[in-house]
Amino acid sequence: MLAPERQLEIIKRGAVEVISEKELLQKLEKSYKEKRPLKVKAGFDPTAPDIHVGHTVLLEKMRQFQDLGHEIIFLIGDFTGMIGDPSGRSETRKPLTKEEVIKNAETYKEQIFKILDPQKTKVMFNSEWLSKMSVMDIVRLGSMQTVARMLEREDFKKRYENQQDITILEFYYPLFQAYDSVHLKADVELGGTDQKFNILMGRTLQRKMGVEEQVVVLMPLLEGLDGVNKMSKSLGNYIGITEPPKEMFGKIMSISDTLMLRYYELLSHISIEELRGLKKGTESGEIHPKTAKENLALEIVERYWGKDAALKAKEEFEHIFGKDKGLPDEISLFELKWEEDEMWIPKIMKLSGLVSSTGEAMRLIKQGGLKIDDKKIDDPDAKLKKGSYLFKAGKRKFLKVVVKRQ
Repeated sequence: MLAPERQLEIIKRGAVEVISEKELLQKLEKSYKEKRPLKVKAGFDPTAPDIHVGHTVLLEKMRQFQDLGHEIIFLIGDFTGMIGDPSGRSETRKPLTKEEVIKNAETYKEQIFKILDPQKTKVMFNSEWLSKMSVMDIVRLGSMQTVARMLEREDFKKRYENQQDITILEFYYPLFQAYDSVHLKADVELGGTDQKFNILMGRTLQRKMGVEEQVVVLMPLLEGLDGVNKMSKSLGNYIGITEPPKEMFGKIMSISDTLMLRYYELLSHISIEELRGLKKGTESGEIHPKTAKENLALEIVERYWGKDAALKAKEEFEHIFGKDKGLPDEISLFELKWEEDEMWIPKIMKLSGLVSSTGEAMRLIKQGGLKIDDKKIDDPDAKLKKGSYLFKAGKRKFLKVVVKRQ
């Protein structure tokens, strides 16, 4: 086990806030002295089974704790997931069904072990204890907090002021999450900045119920490819961990130099010293940002797809965007039968899977991001007649499209 001060330095890397740093150092010193690992908990509601690298910021911090020799508890909120986390919501969230929760939880388990060591990770479900609570247990839990305290929460406060519904069940969500920390006797809880209220509630309940208070480590919400908005599938600025290697590689190469350093800090496994050297080198010009970006892309693609796939993705990227600026070695073919004489281009793009919606297609066209047979398309109302076409959407997506009359 590393010295407590060194552990603290590693844990603070990329963190927005530690509540409190002094308490964490004390816990690390006690752990080091007694050779007893800390219990480190992070909870996940299984609402989004396909995760992107923004979700992995928390997983990478869990991995760091794991590498330092501490006990990691990956807590799947199957019970709370059926309530729905109200964090950041302007309206009541539709609860998941039990079947949806189970299905999503299994997908999560498959994906997290690309980062965490399955032999050293405790995967737990909070239904194990929450579903066994009696009515009186739930009544006692409700008595632990006041309505006034709940309404200090920004999302609840706004909804209350706007006379929007807040269910009693939603008030119970942070209480149930907090009780997880009591039951597990967690030493540390990790979460995104949007979870601050819920995680601090864990400290409150632990104190009231005679359990040593957990330390809170809050991680940032990772910006997407645009460098401005939080990474989100709905905004199309994400890097999915199940995306094809060449797509992941290309997306990472497209980020800004500033965002690259942030991704290194939150996603890369390089040491703190190497990170400092990288920042210094890129600032002085000793390290070219393109080289640093390539190394980051190789590291992340290799993490999810293996070394051979990462090297092949790099080779293909250089082939397309290097001096020769060629086409990918393999371009998928999509055949479409249509009964009309012409078909709206955004519709073709949606049906072929190039984009998720016609709205996204129209935005791409307006931004100058679509070429058909190497000709830029700038009219979102444009149509195509039957024939064979080569679509290039953005910088990395190629597709051969054959439109036929039905």
